[in-house]
Amino acid sequence: MAQKIVIIGAGIVGVSTGIWLRRYGLDVTLLDRAAPGQGTSYGNAGVLAACSMVPVTAPGLIYKGPGMLLNPDFPLFLKWRYLPKVVPWLMRYLSHANDADTRRIARGLTPIVSDAVEQHKALTHGTEAESWVTDSEYHFAYKDTATFEADSYVWSLRRDAGFEPVLRTGKEVQEHEPNLSPAIGCLATMKDHGYIRDPGGYVAALARVFQSEGGVISTAEVVDFDMADGVIKGVVTKAGRLVCDRVILATGVWSKPLMKKLGISVPLESERGYHIVFEGAENGPRAPMMVTSGKFVATPMAAGLRCAGVVEFGGLEAGPSKAPLELLRRKVAEAFPDLNYAGQQEWLGHRPAPADSLPLIGEVANSGVLAAFGHHHIGLTGGPKTGRLVAGMLTGRGANIDLDIYSPNRFSKG
Repeated sequence: MAQKIVIIGAGIVGVSTGIWLRRYGLDVTLLDRAAPGQGTSYGNAGVLAACSMVPVTAPGLIYKGPGMLLNPDFPLFLKWRYLPKVVPWLMRYLSHANDADTRRIARGLTPIVSDAVEQHKALTHGTEAESWVTDSEYHFAYKDTATFEADSYVWSLRRDAGFEPVLRTGKEVQEHEPNLSPAIGCLATMKDHGYIRDPGGYVAALARVFQSEGGVISTAEVVDFDMADGVIKGVVTKAGRLVCDRVILATGVWSKPLMKKLGISVPLESERGYHIVFEGAENGPRAPMMVTSGKFVATPMAAGLRCAGVVEFGGLEAGPSKAPLELLRRKVAEAFPDLNYAGQQEWLGHRPAPADSLPLIGEVANSGVLAAFGHHHIGLTGGPKTGRLVAGMLTGRGANIDLDIYSPNRFSKG
């Protein structure tokens, strides 16, 4: 009898996994409490950031963090009443802010992101979702060469992974990106990258591809697992029980309570992120770019210019804060002083941030439940590759990379 697979979570990782499993001939049902692509996958910066293998926890962060938090011009925020809850996670997170761990994490992230454009194209080739994937450069905009050189540690790790930027300075910057402020005097450009013109629309289109290839989508909230002798037999939803042989947990930061039911307490925190879409924008960037002074990414999308970034710790329940959005607007105006637009759309989402900055990919013990979440800043970028890896695990297809580093069992005692 063919295996019955249930995927919990209809974001980029869940939908990508479902498509690959259907192509390998398995019976797959995709469950989510909302429509596909309406969670964290909806609001990201849209960049297929193949060079983004360097974690935030670079050496020295533990000393710089307090100053960043107290600097009103830096995009790091904290809802102070949430501090007691986030401290245990934060201490584990900062414990990795050293050279050895940074290099180890970068080596682990590289296989997930470095071939992102190819993986998205393999997923979408010949489908309606193909048109959303756009080839492009990816710029890193700096005040000057000295500011770029201050980032030399990060760039050295990118070079180790095979990513060498094209550097432009002075007048070359505005010749290449005419709408950038004259205050930006250095542009480090990565070639052979890409972006998605509408991430929410893209994931919704992938969900239709999944259905057209024989997959089933159901709207239901999963509340528990049905286990027998430690092995999955079904999932319990608010709408009833669904029998299955394997489960893939791909619900981002909301995976934490379900993992706890399996006996693993994952040190996973919501890193709240914001975006503003400047609708119908003119005089913005030609290609996606990271504006390093404001730590935000500006991406030209179907609806306008999406500017996404900011880090805020405040949990899953609190509503959006004003200060992060005000700072984002100010930084956008500094970078693109002639930007014109018809309106604005604001959004708040929840990046799933494991304490060690590595996603959880693999089977939980011998339970038949596979984790596929915790991608932090690289969810859209690495979603299709993760889906392909998970589908390979379930069908006996070997991977040419070491998967042990992503095992969810690394937290079984933590």
